[in-house]
Amino acid sequence: MPSQLPPPVHQLPKALTGIRGFDEITRGGLPRGRPTLVCGGPGSGKTLLALTFLVNGAVLFDEPGVLLTFEESAEEMADDVASLGFDLPGLIAAKKMAVDYVRVERSEIEETGEYDLEGLFVRLAHAIRTVGAKRVVLDTIESLFAGLKNETILRSELRRLFRWLKDQGVTAVITGERGEGLLTRQGLEEYVSDAVILLDHRVHDQVSTRRLRVVKYRGSYHGTNEYPFLINADGVSVLPVSSLALQHHAPLERVSSGIAPLDDMLSGKGFYRGSTILVSGTAGTGKTSLSAHFLDAACRRGERCLCFLFEESPQQLLRNMRSIGIDLEPWVAAGLLQFHADRPSRYGLETHLATMHHVVAEFKPSVIVIDPVTNLMTVGTSADVQAMLTRIIDHLKTENITAMLASLAPGQNAIERTETTISSLMDTWIVLANEAVGGRHRRGLYVLKSRGMAHSNELREFVLTDHGLHVLDETGVPYGPSRVDYRPEEVGQHAGV
Repeated sequence: MPSQLPPPVHQLPKALTGIRGFDEITRGGLPRGRPTLVCGGPGSGKTLLALTFLVNGAVLFDEPGVLLTFEESAEEMADDVASLGFDLPGLIAAKKMAVDYVRVERSEIEETGEYDLEGLFVRLAHAIRTVGAKRVVLDTIESLFAGLKNETILRSELRRLFRWLKDQGVTAVITGERGEGLLTRQGLEEYVSDAVILLDHRVHDQVSTRRLRVVKYRGSYHGTNEYPFLINADGVSVLPVSSLALQHHAPLERVSSGIAPLDDMLSGKGFYRGSTILVSGTAGTGKTSLSAHFLDAACRRGERCLCFLFEESPQQLLRNMRSIGIDLEPWVAAGLLQFHADRPSRYGLETHLATMHHVVAEFKPSVIVIDPVTNLMTVGTSADVQAMLTRIIDHLKTENITAMLASLAPGQNAIERTETTISSLMDTWIVLANEAVGGRHRRGLYVLKSRGMAHSNELREFVLTDHGLHVLDETGVPYGPSRVDYRPEEVGQHAGV
């Protein structure tokens, strides 16, 4: 994925985290041989991010690690991350990782007034030597200094701890709770750390979103914006939404819409590969039906297709499309078509965006349908939805994925307007319309724009039949019957289908 950041003059040695998206934001991972502070509120994902860094180091990069935990035992920690596929007991048995639980009694420190990190250094040094550790995680620093009230001693010991970790040459991650008005409770850790990662778990209008920001990174360029991130069964993944540049390829290859007369309206060849197509219209104009033709045609070419649904369940869409003669179920069974259905209100926009990135990366489709994008308006403003869709469109173009987005028009008198205001981002815009003529509803479509190709400017009538969507010719008198007496069920008979 291309980045807007300028190339660094000096390459600071870095340790890859193996976390999708994070290594791009930091331009190669965390500073090697230096301490990094990961801070945030309760439940923000600090421990999980630190453990992912440690486990990936052992599994992917042959860098053994040590986990020093002050809150949970090794058994409790192993149980917590087992659902993510992290086998801590297996890594410990293979000498790829050492886990040491250090119990710090606050009352003992308060009674004696003594505090010395020498014992901790001895235990940590032994664990590092035992497995030949290159990475170390301390979780969490508040528990280590919980009973120390003397601020002078506390600051001195904090500096001493960070200095000791640097002297060992290990890449260290220290987790810390966020303080009041400060990144951490002590307010010093961020100054002695070489990098600071801030995690945030916020709730707005009853919808939660996780975000990550690189607050500080000595000696290296890095992304400075907030980035949404996901915690799911596959672990942690970060979406570098603001690091994309306008460096998309522009293939000359064409792909069919699945409707031959519509392809003819697009200079006879269909859409450009990797382009984005907007299909807009009021309710009942046939947006989903046109999208189903597009999916069916792509599957018939042997291409992998992904369909994001924000209104119907996959089962409902499969049933409805069978009524117009499009059976998508065989493509699902063959593994060529995958559905991802969700209520827009289930997550915030950033989480939807991160989820879509994740699903695209896992399935690797060449064609995508999003139906309908306007439903996302229920969880964000027009500007927020436009920003979110801009990011997903940028990503799809970068991956050379052809995307069709269905959009519900606000009304029959405003069919050339989209509530999400994304029409300017589209390469091709197809408008569908309904009109009452002679006591019947007639459907029509036209190509409002299609960049880089000659295209028809005619409004063409079409009908939905049990054999699919059929576009009528320029005269409006296809297959023999007159326009007034025309019945949708007659199309198949006259067309020979």
